[in-house]
Amino acid sequence: MSANTYETLNAKVGRRSFMKMAAVATAFGVTSSFASTTATRTATEEEIKNPFPGSKMVKSICTACSVGCGIVAEVQNGVWVRQEVAQDHPVSLGGHCCKGSDMIDMVRSEVRVKHPMVKKDGKWQRISWDEALNGIASKLEDLRQKDGPDSVMFLGSAKFNNEQAYYFRKFAAMFGTNNIDHQARI
Repeated sequence: MSANTYETLNAKVGRRSFMKMAAVATAFGVTSSFASTTATRTATEEEIKNPFPGSKMVKSICTACSVGCGIVAEVQNGVWVRQEVAQDHPVSLGGHCCKGSDMIDMVRSEVRVKHPMVKKDGKWQRISWDEALNGIASKLEDLRQKDGPDSVMFLGSAKFNNEQAYYFRKFAAMFGTNNIDHQARI
């Protein structure tokens, strides 16, 4: 598809029109014809009863934001294999947002960065935690010495709990700046 064709299609179909077409297609069962391929199979009775033999259920807190919704993670051999919402959790009351319900995919992603990395000679290389922290600390100190403490901004996270946000703010104050914000969506 050429760029001009894409622009023409994009100009003719807006978000609202696309959503209407998707609803109509679903209502008429168009999506079921795509789902009936031989790529999937029906699970056996044993797989339905016990798909992950030897797994255990672990109650935990969703890490998508700082609301504190409950999840029940199914863990097999130290690997998070499946999750359910915690029906009896006092915060989420058996519900999840789209981020919380997708948390397992983020945690199990093959492209997730799990170690400190630095780009050297055009290639990403793994470094130690000490090297990463020392590098960040020296860069922050250089910026403060050269351009002053207000040359840096600290951006918090909606994943911070109350205590983490408090210490983050204290760290910015210790650094000597009021340049602090966060991207809370709640």
